Amino acid sequence: METLSENKKAALLSVLLLLVGLFVWEMSIPAQKTVEALTEYERLTGTGQPKAGVPPPSQVVAKAWEQLSNPFYDAGPNDKGIGIQIGYSIYRVLVGYLLAALIAIPLGFLIGMSRVAHKALNPFIQVLRPISPLAWMPLALFVIQDSEASAIFVIFICSIWPMLINTAFGVAGVREDWVNVARTHELGPLKTAFTVILPAAAPTIVTGMRISIGIAWLVIVAAEMLVGGTGIGYYVWNEWNNLDLTSVIFSILMIGVVGMLLDAALGLLQRRVAYVE
Repeated sequence: METLSENKKAALLSVLLLLVGLFVWEMSIPAQKTVEALTEYERLTGTGQPKAGVPPPSQVVAKAWEQLSNPFYDAGPNDKGIGIQIGYSIYRVLVGYLLAALIAIPLGFLIGMSRVAHKALNPFIQVLRPISPLAWMPLALFVIQDSEASAIFVIFICSIWPMLINTAFGVAGVREDWVNVARTHELGPLKTAFTVILPAAAPTIVTGMRISIGIAWLVIVAAEMLVGGTGIGYYVWNEWNNLDLTSVIFSILMIGVVGMLLDAALGLLQRRVAYVE
């Protein structure tokens, strides 16, 4: 009999845990009375009407099928498909994330290659880095006066620090003898940065980028709950206001799936740039 590989064992265990969890969840939700099963007194007083509660997974699956069968419908400002809402969120995340990368990676190179720059900029980084990204939202709304740009700014702020710190750490950690060899060959600072330092620091840089994309996706949900309009965060808040917990749970699962895909994309890039000395 063929022995199962470690990956197959892990996959079977994951499926088993999922099925057990769904079964326990389904069984723990009390059944609601149908209208036909209500007594005349309950119909008159309304005491037998279904109460809001956590829906069973069967209802969540039905909602997922309904939403995913037509994810890009647009029936007005407050009624858009889940695909459109996620699209808005991904757009904001990518714009803020790429703007942060354009600044964080070159600045990280400067900090990593220059001790003077590190000592000069480190106090500012240590003061600004711990500030919650959402704390910048009121100021951004007041200064920028545009909810879309304010959400992108918040993503920019939360994305810049992991990339900046990891880039500086990776660049500073490049072996000195490699840099000395570049100097021996009379390579200029720019060529040394691209041909020697960048390949060596790339795994650490991409790790920072991977951390940043996860934080950005976390923050955009909360930011969209504050600014409203469109996006998956607004969708969650709007469905909560409608007391549609089935849609809330479905959207939470979609947030997790999209976050996993974004992380997987950066994880693939991380494996591509990894190297063995």
